[in-house]
Amino acid sequence: MFRFGKLGDGGSGAVNDRDGDAGRAAPRKRADARRNERTLLDAAAAVFVTSGVEAPVRDIAARAGVGVATIYRHFPTRADLIIAVYRHQVESCAEAGPALLASSATPHDALGRWVNLFVDFLVTKHGLAAVLRSDEAGFEALHTYFLDRLMPVCARLLEAAAAAGEIRPDIDAYELMRGVGNLCIGADSDPRYDARRLVELLIAGLRLPR
Repeated sequence: MFRFGKLGDGGSGAVNDRDGDAGRAAPRKRADARRNERTLLDAAAAVFVTSGVEAPVRDIAARAGVGVATIYRHFPTRADLIIAVYRHQVESCAEAGPALLASSATPHDALGRWVNLFVDFLVTKHGLAAVLRSDEAGFEALHTYFLDRLMPVCARLLEAAAAAGEIRPDIDAYELMRGVGNLCIGADSDPRYDARRLVELLIAGLRLPR
């Protein structure tokens, strides 16, 4: 995964106005670099969802509005890019949970919207095992990271919906995530199978009778 290097020290002695300007510019530069990387990862994730992880890099570059060389500068290999997208989407899903709870009409609605994001992530994730086939330890580390970040978010959404009297209180986050994952298996290889529709039916079925 691409890392940004630290700026070197400017040396000893008095700091003039020009040095001060450079010091103030550095954080902006790093922030711009992080935004640029997020733009690339968002573009790659969107392309992977529709075209799979073997999609041409030029398609990702076109969606991000950059040149192909920019993609390779940030992510020298396809594996680097796929793993970075994986981690980026995990973080996006984790951060979306509290935001959806705050902005949705009901906790159940927030849960449904979050699960839609989770489905997008699962579709993107399908090519990860093949990419890491020769690195079982790396795959296991990413799987642990995935569970550690997303299970508490899913649990919080379920707890909020249960507290509002919308769903049963005994639904386990791991159980739900595993069920959604199983519904998504094969969705990218069978055009007659609409995994998202089945997942929506699952989430609707969690509701308690009024």
